[in-house]
Amino acid sequence: MDIDARAKEKPQSGGAAPQAALPAAPRKLNETQAEAEAETEASNSSNANASDWIHFSQWMHCFCVVTFDLNLGQALEYVYPPEFMPSDQEVSNICYMAFPDSNSGCMGDTKFHMRLRAIAKQPPQQRQQPQSLPIYNGDCAPALRQDSSHYWGFVYFRQKRDANLPRGYFQKSFIIITRLPFFNLYYDILAQLAPKYFDEGTDILRQACEQINSQWPGLRVGQTLHLPLLECNYQICIPRATSSRKSPTEANEFAAPQTLASSKVLSSVNEIELFRSLSFVMEQLYTLWELVITAEPIVVVATSPADCSHMVQALVALIAPLEYCAEARPYFTIHDSEFREFTQECSSKTGLPACILGVTNPFFVKLLKDWPHMLRLVDNQKNMQQQQQLLMGQKSSHRNATSFASGSLGEQLANRSAMKITPALNGGGSSNGADGSSSSGLHTKYKPYLKKDKALIKKVLLGLKTKRPEHVQTALIRRHLLELTQSFMIPLERYMASLMPLQKDISPFKSAPNASSFKLDDFLATLETAGPQLTSPLKGDWKGLYRRFFRSPNFRGWYESRHRDLQLTLQDLQLQALSEANLEHWAHDKQEVEIIDMILKLKQKLNLYSDKSQGLEGIAWLSAHNNSSSSGSSSSGSHRMSTQQQIQAQIECMKGLLPPDLKNVVNL
Repeated sequence: MDIDARAKEKPQSGGAAPQAALPAAPRKLNETQAEAEAETEASNSSNANASDWIHFSQWMHCFCVVTFDLNLGQALEYVYPPEFMPSDQEVSNICYMAFPDSNSGCMGDTKFHMRLRAIAKQPPQQRQQPQSLPIYNGDCAPALRQDSSHYWGFVYFRQKRDANLPRGYFQKSFIIITRLPFFNLYYDILAQLAPKYFDEGTDILRQACEQINSQWPGLRVGQTLHLPLLECNYQICIPRATSSRKSPTEANEFAAPQTLASSKVLSSVNEIELFRSLSFVMEQLYTLWELVITAEPIVVVATSPADCSHMVQALVALIAPLEYCAEARPYFTIHDSEFREFTQECSSKTGLPACILGVTNPFFVKLLKDWPHMLRLVDNQKNMQQQQQLLMGQKSSHRNATSFASGSLGEQLANRSAMKITPALNGGGSSNGADGSSSSGLHTKYKPYLKKDKALIKKVLLGLKTKRPEHVQTALIRRHLLELTQSFMIPLERYMASLMPLQKDISPFKSAPNASSFKLDDFLATLETAGPQLTSPLKGDWKGLYRRFFRSPNFRGWYESRHRDLQLTLQDLQLQALSEANLEHWAHDKQEVEIIDMILKLKQKLNLYSDKSQGLEGIAWLSAHNNSSSSGSSSSGSHRMSTQQQIQAQIECMKGLLPPDLKNVVNL
């Protein structure tokens, strides 16, 4: 539906009816409470517009509150800042995904996250975007980039008995809408803000927004950033994609305010605890890794949105630092506006979407019967509810920055370790989940290409018995998977580097040569002498796995990025050759038109270099993981500046060879 073509209406506080078997039409807000709130905000901040929230908008889009209306269902009750009111379709998606499915039965407080497609109310040319964001996306790791086409929603849902309400229950969600995948940071902010909102009302949200806008720095990569929020001061560092240079003065530009009562250091803004989700599927860890790296369609079935959203994120993290380029929806409902896009019936397996869907509605088990891989999670709902009842009336002073849901993690893991894992889950004889089986684990007929490392699995499972700390278990898993992914990618990176033209083929007087194309058969031929077996102990059909990877969106995303880097590197090398060439000697027997053509070529190359040099990330995969010194990075930046200055000098030299009247005619 074309939102811009619809007649503009004032915000309303309504939702749609409770969930049905098919997606409902987009809902609009009722003009009572939400309109009054919007008018109040407008009067409190006259002449306010989106540009007044320039710092806030770099970190977050808005805060939303969704409540349950007896007549309307889920309804948007409050948005702040009001200038960032979501579009009608976005409101519909937010409202439907802000609550767990009715079968979840989540009592108490539940935290989870979602991902939804952004549907702009303005054409692209009218949207205001901070100038620092393209620089941020070029500097940060791929997993941390801001996605302009999607939002992340971090939800704090509260449900409790209330005899004063018609249905006997209080149901409301507080949501942080952002474009940044900073899971640890936003879950901690969620745990701090939501309880205060439920106790104190919307004033605390306005106060938090104004503090973020006035005291938080802009998005910066590779620096220690201090983010004060109410009584807490977060200290984070967003890692760089490569060891690019940074100014020594920038790291200390924003000093921590001395008046704040406490400070919380987040070692990572996005790396979640893998062990929490993967503990009960350790036997299938390598099968899951293959399914994710080849972008196979996977549906994650859970009883709680907290569990399914965490598992989806854990699956995506299995192949780090390789970017997962297919779709991943941590929490998906039958009312999502993209429901038909992801669940339409396909005539063949090749037609299935490359994505990971996290669902809680049992209806999806039957609906997605054609999907080849189904991961059913352990039912922790009873455990969570019992733990929440024990915590009622108690106030916890310490909140775990990486905890995604209420309840005791220790009790959940104890439950999982006590369960018997079905032997047939590791391919070859297991069901695909369409038979209605409710047993937990991975249901698939996929036969892995690689043999699993039993030593790692035994080590992690032994840690369950010895009660090894969860963060240590996560570190073991993360490091092993990192080494596995690097072993898989090193041959690809080495072959990609071989596609680079020789230095002798780069001439200052000819167009920059193009990198050779990627040929799968040529690459597979290199595996005998330079394959992953050199760095990985795993045995199996590596060639078969590479062929499957070659057909996946993950390969296409990786190849396009590396090919773009190669072309930029070639442009850089040709520019360097131009800066060092003796153009004055070259021009002594050239006609004036040829000299003018050279001047225009130099200007074009210089402009292109200036635009692209900041985004140049290099072509070597391992360079991101080597310990490069800051002096080396600084000298690289100085070299680029020196090259630009030399090109400018060459342009001036060429101008001097032309008669003054000709320079005026061609406007040089």
